[in-house]
Amino acid sequence: MTATTPVRPNAARDTWNVLTREMRPVVRDPFTLIFSLVQPLVFLGLFAPLLIGSSGEPAAATLQWFVPGVLVMIVLFGTGATGSNLQYEMMTGSHERTLVAPLVRSSLLVGRALKEIVPILVQSLLIVLIAWPFGFSIHPLGLVAGLALLAMFGVGLGSLSYALALATKDREWLFWGVQQTLIFPLLILSGMLLPLDDAPGWMKAVSTVNPINWVVQAERALFAGELGASVVLWGWVSALALAVVGLWVGIRSMRRSG
Repeated sequence: MTATTPVRPNAARDTWNVLTREMRPVVRDPFTLIFSLVQPLVFLGLFAPLLIGSSGEPAAATLQWFVPGVLVMIVLFGTGATGSNLQYEMMTGSHERTLVAPLVRSSLLVGRALKEIVPILVQSLLIVLIAWPFGFSIHPLGLVAGLALLAMFGVGLGSLSYALALATKDREWLFWGVQQTLIFPLLILSGMLLPLDDAPGWMKAVSTVNPINWVVQAERALFAGELGASVVLWGWVSALALAVVGLWVGIRSMRRSG
């Protein structure tokens, strides 16, 4: 009888295996994607009319400003909470079993982070299609670039969420406490739902160092067809920096877990 040669860990293959494992629940139950659209649809249906009435702008122009912010909000709330899934796995012992598997430890984080791209793209496309009949214009190249930017942003934010879950192991209340404490100031100081043109000076100053603010501005420019606008460059820089930092912090946390 010949001994079997053990399979050596491979980062790309292990990442793919983790990605497909994480995608199975989404494929089996796609209605979770639809259900998660309730919050952005509420904002779109109730908040947008208020903006239209207060701004005096045509509905189409208001939607052109508001919808990209809603898309970023989907990423912010969706991927910002994904660490709770990892916390559940740690509490049930599922995560510990994956740690002893012959996998590159970093693939456990990268595969999970990449999994967030699919819900982001599906939900964003649905919101765009819902807003389209009401005057929201779609620029094909801007749409593709905007979705790619959202995906990059989601990978970074999701990685940070996983890192937070690892740092608050066995303390679910602390994960949600930190997450909720950070997410709402970041939302308000990004100009996502309300313009910051008339905001106090200190709020404008803080918003300039808020990477989400630049992502929101870039999304608005891209969906308006302004692919060469300077804010688009700053949006990509912010999303890329967030992805690099998030993956670096998340991978270090995953390697130290266990």
